[in-house]
Amino acid sequence: MSPSHFRTDALLFDMDGTLVSSLESVVRCWTRWAREYGITAERFARVQLHGRPAAEIIAELLPAERVQQALARIEELEVQDVDGLVVLPGTFALLRSLPAERWAVVTSATRRLAEARLAAAGIAPGLLVSAGDIRRGKPDPEPFLLAAEKLGYLPGRCTVFEDAPAGLQAGRAAGMRTVALTTTHDRSELDADLLVKDLSQVSAQVDAAGVALRVGG
Repeated sequence: MSPSHFRTDALLFDMDGTLVSSLESVVRCWTRWAREYGITAERFARVQLHGRPAAEIIAELLPAERVQQALARIEELEVQDVDGLVVLPGTFALLRSLPAERWAVVTSATRRLAEARLAAAGIAPGLLVSAGDIRRGKPDPEPFLLAAEKLGYLPGRCTVFEDAPAGLQAGRAAGMRTVALTTTHDRSELDADLLVKDLSQVSAQVDAAGVALRVGG
């Protein structure tokens, strides 16, 4: 793919699968959680974990009266287990080129969990939008629209970086340009304006007028 050059006002990043990979922890913690709550391996294997709020996943598996306690339990397990967390290629170089007011992390994780993973990775966003900040999670556009509002930019001037179909759908619904990373899904599953292997294929130059992005190549 030849590089694409365009200008944007702000970059909105998903966390897991985009900036970092916590796949090892996710598998360990959710497997333990499912065992504790009597979810069979066969039933659990059919559940899509990636890119979805934990509350939504749990609501699929347990009666409503058990959701809150079960949600607290998975959060506790995941916050305590950040072993094996990996910062994905290109993350540090790109973030270091951006001033704090030009980017945000927009994640389906709870704030407590997101802060634990970002701290373990050495990433300190000026703005973090997490599951507790919104009423409707991805694929609804609300998380990205809230991030744009808090940063002070028009949605159409923001660019979303995502690895999951639900996140890309949310970005499109928000009226934002979307860049898909093939870190967790096959490219055939990703509907985006641009497609890259990871953030090592993205670079930015910032000036008074905004951010000049080079994507791909």
